[in-house]
Amino acid sequence: MNTTADEAGTGEYDLIVLGGGPVGENVADRAVQGGLTAIIVESELVGGECSYWACMPSKALLRSAQALRAAQHVAGSAQAVTGTLDVAAVFARRDSFTSNWSDDGQVRWLESAGIDLARGHGRLTGEREVTVTDADGATRVLRARHAVAISTGSDAVIPPIDGLRAASPWTSREATSAQELPDSLAVIGGGVVAVEMATAYAALGSTVTLIARSGLLGNMEPFAGERVAAGLKELGVDVRTGIGTTAVRRDGSVTITLSDASEVVASEVLVATGRSPRSHDIGLEVAGLEPGSWIETDDTLRVPGSDWLYAVGDVNGRALLTHQGKYQARAAGDVIADRARGRDVHDEPWGRHAATADHAAVPQVTFSFPEVASVGLTESAAREAGHTVAVVDYDLGRVAGASLYEDGFEGQARLVIDADRDVLLGATFVGPEVAELVQTATVAVVGEVPIARLWHAVPAYPTVSEVWLRLLEAYGRESA
Repeated sequence: MNTTADEAGTGEYDLIVLGGGPVGENVADRAVQGGLTAIIVESELVGGECSYWACMPSKALLRSAQALRAAQHVAGSAQAVTGTLDVAAVFARRDSFTSNWSDDGQVRWLESAGIDLARGHGRLTGEREVTVTDADGATRVLRARHAVAISTGSDAVIPPIDGLRAASPWTSREATSAQELPDSLAVIGGGVVAVEMATAYAALGSTVTLIARSGLLGNMEPFAGERVAAGLKELGVDVRTGIGTTAVRRDGSVTITLSDASEVVASEVLVATGRSPRSHDIGLEVAGLEPGSWIETDDTLRVPGSDWLYAVGDVNGRALLTHQGKYQARAAGDVIADRARGRDVHDEPWGRHAATADHAAVPQVTFSFPEVASVGLTESAAREAGHTVAVVDYDLGRVAGASLYEDGFEGQARLVIDADRDVLLGATFVGPEVAELVQTATVAVVGEVPIARLWHAVPAYPTVSEVWLRLLEAYGRESA
């Protein structure tokens, strides 16, 4: 262990990290690899939201139904599949991915990586100073020689709907950790969490109603939300879009009153209407920042006007995705170490210390039915950014590899191209298990690979990736 704690309970480190999720772990790990000492302060489970209440358990809930559906949609295997999902087995598999909500393994990893851990609530109490209060109320003061990195993440928003909070709604945490399947579930929201949990619970056997004030997946290409809405309806979900929620009450079951005066009654209600920064009680005022706000940073994840304070991951509001937070963490941990050691800093766009991809090259997969995989700018975002845009669409079902993959394969692919420079700005794929297509698009966007060079990246036949050839052929005809 790296601690230099004295008898009074103080401790001095090169770096203090508030928050022990995957982002905080990566910041600390990169800094330690760069020659610094580091301690993580965590009040819950080491491993954070992603490990126990988000990415891992949610995808575990979805995977069993996805595998069953794939088998049911190929002649031969379809005849062999005669049963239904074993809900208890699905939940047990989900529990295994969370280690039954034990962080013993993560703590052992910290020890192996040479990172110290302080259990308790951390709060900035001075420049480069954090006071940790443990579960018994005892306090410990930590001081940083070089930097403090805030990686406290985000919380689910409970909107100010009459009666909602009193009705004890589920958030993503309850939805991903439930031990019993509700007979019925109402989902308020139309984003990724809402769509994925509606997909999961409908597949498991709950009667699901999804209520969205506008459409689904509003930050993506319109066809993505439209196809996902159709997929949810095929699963039996009652999808109600363009309608608001005015009141909620619980009296045994939950009654949701909608803006058209209709009502939905369900065993449970899940609220999935967005996230807020977990920054209310961490002492931001010490640094002249507003408690409860998103923490603005530069591309090295350092807070403007400070030479010691960093904000990494969800809490800075740049891109609320685990993989993007870990990307930021690598840049931040490296730059903290290099600044501390007086080494060169490469903070130019696409430099090793700059999280440049946050701006226009963010990949994301929505594990719905069908899946949505996207990266970069949508058509509307590209036009708003002032680009001269060419859009190419292709029916994924017409690709030979897709037709072999699944009988009746349906899907859509879109490229958004900067017509002036002939480089890719964004891509969206919708269809069964299209998640693995997005990395190729991400490399093309980040590398600004010319379309003329992409022609030489020959996709193997017969695979779903052949869609790249078809998209480029279509673009060639349109731009000729």
